[in-house]
This record gives sequence, C-alpha cells and structure tokens, in this order.
Amino acid sequence: MKIAIGNDHAGTDYKLAIIGLLKSKGIEVINYGTDGTDSVDYPDFAHPVAKDVEEGTADLGIVICGSGNGASMTINKHQKVRGALCWTKEITALAREHNDANVLSLPARFIALQQALEMVETFLNTEFEGGRHERRVEKIACR
Repeated sequence: MKIAIGNDHAGTDYKLAIIGLLKSKGIEVINYGTDGTDSVDYPDFAHPVAKDVEEGTADLGIVICGSGNGASMTINKHQKVRGALCWTKEITALAREHNDANVLSLPARFIALQQALEMVETFLNTEFEGGRHERRVEKIACR
C-alpha cells in the first residue's frame, strides 16, 4: 500500500508521527508536507496528495492542517477524491464505510496526537460497505 500525505505548518508533528506509524506497518509514504513550522499555504501540499489519489499513484491520502477545512476543501476539488474531514474514530469509520473516503483530512489544532493516530488506524482498517452506499457514492462526482 502507498499513502500520500501532506501538511501545513500546523500539522508537522502530526505528520511525522503518522509517517512513523505508517512505515511501522510497511506502508510506503509519499510526503508532500512541510517539515517545519514556518507558515505555508495548505493548497500547495493538498493538491499533490489529491492528484496522487486521483491518478492512482497512491492508494489513499492524508492531509493535515489547523482546522482541516482548507485542506479538505482543496482535495475535494479533484473529481476522483472523496475527502473526509474527521474529528473522531467513529466519523472516520463512517466516512470509509458509507462514503468510500479515500483521503482523510485531520484538524491538528482540534484533536490530540493520539486521537489522530487512532483515526489513521481506523481509516486504514475500515472497508467500504458498498450496497446501498454504492449508488450514493457514484452520484458524488460532477459529470
């Protein structure tokens, strides 16, 4: 499995911890985020993550910014991306089960690091249920 990840200055510590978790599971990581705390613009890392997911270069994506909103708005401009702004494990599970989310957006300023790691675990370990949800997911993209 390959995961694209990106972050702005608010999410650097979270990204580094998540990369450690992913690599410990043998998951390849493509890192588009900053490694520092100097202010950067979230679209500069969110678009490359979304592009990798959209084109199949990455299986899934994770984006991290202060509120999670800016990164989420950016990734969802890409037609094949179903980005979910999540703040609990339960929301994360539902995003995968019901919406077939392929990019997780995390709000670094509003969740604890341990919570973020648990949400990443949930994101990785939860499958899309299909069924009645399939027809709904097929209606998401603009045609």
